[in-house]
Order: sequence, then C-alpha cells, then structure tokens
Amino acid sequence: MRDYDPADYAKPVREFAAQAGVNPQLVMAILYNESYKPHDPDLERAWQRSKPDASFGIANMHRAAFDDTKQGRPFAARRWEELPDDRDLAVQAESWHLRDLADQLPAKPAAPYTRDELLALGYNTGAANMLAFARGAKPGSQAQSYLDRLHDNWQKSADAVK
Repeated sequence: MRDYDPADYAKPVREFAAQAGVNPQLVMAILYNESYKPHDPDLERAWQRSKPDASFGIANMHRAAFDDTKQGRPFAARRWEELPDDRDLAVQAESWHLRDLADQLPAKPAAPYTRDELLALGYNTGAANMLAFARGAKPGSQAQSYLDRLHDNWQKSADAVK
C-alpha cells in the first residue's frame, strides 16, 4: 500500500486549482477531508467490486461527477477507472468539479457560509444540496461533520499550498 499525505500533492493542487480558477487551499482541504480511507489502487478496486457506486482516487470522486466534469476539459479522453492510479488526474478532476460547482452558485448566497464552505458542501453532498445550503438550508449531521473537518484542515491546507 502506498503511503499518502495530501501535502505531497501541493504542486499539482496549485497548478490545477489555478487552471480551474478555484482556491488551492480549498482543493487541498478537500483532499485532507477525503484522506480518511486508504488510497491504494488495489484496495479501491476491490472495494468498488463489492460497492459499484464507490468513489475513486485521492479526491474520492464518483463516476458520474467525473464523467460530467471531464466534458470539454484537458482530461476529456481520460477514464474514471484511472483515478486510483493517477493522483494528478484526481486533483485535476477535483479542481474542475469545484469550478463547475462555483459556476452554479448565486452571486450573493443567502446562507451564512463562505463560498469555499458552500463549494466543499457541494463537493460532498452534490450541487442540489449546495444550492439549498446557499439559500439557507441547514446541513444535516454528515454534511456538518464534513464542514467541521474542512475547518480543522483549513490551516494545514494553507501551509501545504504556500
């Protein structure tokens, strides 16, 4: 099993976040949030065989999100199945998915959340829920836990992408 520390991917995080026009600190914080499971290609594939809707790669991206995100992007010819083996691809897809979510947010959300918090919630719960949170809906316990972990990882994410 390969060791994994999100900070090791600071360079691609900075590069792909800049290309997508999103906050690299947010991209890194999501990698920290998603680092709770082992990111070994063989283990991910074994898990996926028993749970076909499982997510792949260090950014834990689902197939539908990846397939939607890759359209018209530099990685359009790539496949979701490559995510466990290509960590840079996972960071690139995460960054562009966040861009797509950002494009859906209203200019002035009514919610008490920052734009980055809403994007993290969207990454975790989907665009429809993100938009509900932007209108003032309260996150459930799992979404709130994700947001709490984001806050816990925020400073080390900033340090990693300096």
